[in-house]
Amino acid sequence: MAAKSIPALVSKLIADNNAMVFSKSYCPYCRKAKDTLTTLGKPFHAIELDQIESGDLIQAHLKELTGQRTVPNIFIKGKHIGGSSDLTDLLNSGKLKSML
Repeated sequence: MAAKSIPALVSKLIADNNAMVFSKSYCPYCRKAKDTLTTLGKPFHAIELDQIESGDLIQAHLKELTGQRTVPNIFIKGKHIGGSSDLTDLLNSGKLKSML
């Protein structure tokens, strides 16, 4: 995939999915975030950046977009919420269900 199409792809993924998780298949924090969303019964879309050819380019673009290079990189209804601990904080505060 051409590097110039990465921003458009990322924007589309974020816009088209109520909850979007940019993840890596081996990451325990990513697994925890996806498990949290699954337990809540809320649909989400996850992309495993380590399993696709353009994963490094997507991760680099996410860093430019959000300032966060680490995964998971989570968006809810188009809004960047951060990573796994940020998702857990929203869950514990009771805000996550209403956001979804």
